[in-house]
Amino acid sequence: MSFLRTLPLVLLLAPAFAADAPNLFIEGYAGQLSVVPGEAVTFHVSTTAPKFSAEITRFGPKPEVVWTKNDLPGREQAVPEDASANGCRWAETFRVEIPKTWRSGYYSVRFRAEDRGGKYTQRGTRTAESSAFFIVRAAQPGKATKILLQLSTNTYNAYNNWGGFSAYAYNGFAKNQGSRVSFDRPAASQFDRWEAAFVGWAESHGYTLDYAANSDLEFHPELLAHYQLVLSVGHDEYWSAPMRDHIEAYIAKGGNVAFFSGNSVCWQVRSEDSGRALTCYKQHYFADPVWQTGDYRTLSTAWSHHLVKRPENQLTGVGFLWGGYRKSHGQFMDDPAEYTVHRPEHWVFAGTELGRDAKFGGKDTIVGYECDGCELAWKNGLPEPTHRDGTPETFTVLATCPARWHPDDCEWYERWEKGRTGNAVLGVYTRGGTVFTTGSTDWAHGLRGGDAMVERITRNVLDRLGK
Repeated sequence: MSFLRTLPLVLLLAPAFAADAPNLFIEGYAGQLSVVPGEAVTFHVSTTAPKFSAEITRFGPKPEVVWTKNDLPGREQAVPEDASANGCRWAETFRVEIPKTWRSGYYSVRFRAEDRGGKYTQRGTRTAESSAFFIVRAAQPGKATKILLQLSTNTYNAYNNWGGFSAYAYNGFAKNQGSRVSFDRPAASQFDRWEAAFVGWAESHGYTLDYAANSDLEFHPELLAHYQLVLSVGHDEYWSAPMRDHIEAYIAKGGNVAFFSGNSVCWQVRSEDSGRALTCYKQHYFADPVWQTGDYRTLSTAWSHHLVKRPENQLTGVGFLWGGYRKSHGQFMDDPAEYTVHRPEHWVFAGTELGRDAKFGGKDTIVGYECDGCELAWKNGLPEPTHRDGTPETFTVLATCPARWHPDDCEWYERWEKGRTGNAVLGVYTRGGTVFTTGSTDWAHGLRGGDAMVERITRNVLDRLGK
């Protein structure tokens, strides 16, 4: 047989070789945000691999692997076009019964698939990995600790653009913003960015914490009665009306809250599908069906919007309208992200040896990237809240740092004062219970960096309010 006669056969087979190894991927999500020992958490996985493995790890100062399973059966599951809003609706792939020995905490799940490539070409070993998370609440709330950390799971979901859309335009398909986001899709957790540093520091310094999801404040408010102190850490931006109702009732009865967070309680959301989805129209509030009713109490826009009439200041002491950005969005990019102390005699600063006008936190940029403040009037060189923005009468301003909104983010609001510079405000008030706020998303960066002042202030708050 001549070379010319074999050439057509080679050309005919070449395309098959080129496409020999199919795509390898794996993705999944947990069917429950939080569970207690004795309950089951389901996992919904889509993969091109016939088999895969899964590993569950509890986060702490030393990550603890608590469950592994190999050779789980895999199959590819279709992605609906409306997955961002209404979920993937994937069938359950496997489930895990939570043993009574598992401690309350944040648990990550790693899915891993592997193959040996193609039959004739692309024959190297290939792997694909992705992750999901869920939270284990305490089997006996308040028995091991009086401090509850509710994680910012609503914010994780709002920023997640898996399937094409999030609650933001910047990362949405064709720069479109979604108004409804589902938890029933592969997650994009923000835990590692802020809360992990806080948890790692707290647990390594002898503090025991119980854990819950944002939505547990809505659907399991009975938890609150077992704790002296509820924590918000990092970026706790999206709250529903029932969440606020329950935490404000808790404070009125003497419960304490510490917001080691910023941009907190900024947007009102409505929970749907028993907590498996969130609706928030944000700046497009006029498209919200609630707007048509004329009853704006649950309008899914900024809590501080004049139609809602329930600024977050009433809960946290501060709000985003009088805060803004620091070291982000082009605001104060070349300036130190540090607090200036105004009332060093306050118990929050006990043991720090900080004096009036002292600065702290700049090494670890603890102010930013999003900050909350209140309207201030300066008297005898000290800032005082005006209380016109909803800040409680007993609120004390302890430290401040200038912050400013970017025009793209604020000028949709018809009552915005153009060109205004606000402040990140660290402060405290008492109204039944005591509420402390750092007014900054990035407070935990100081814990991660070992800042002695940030550590001491954090200890003062946990020790005084959590026992």
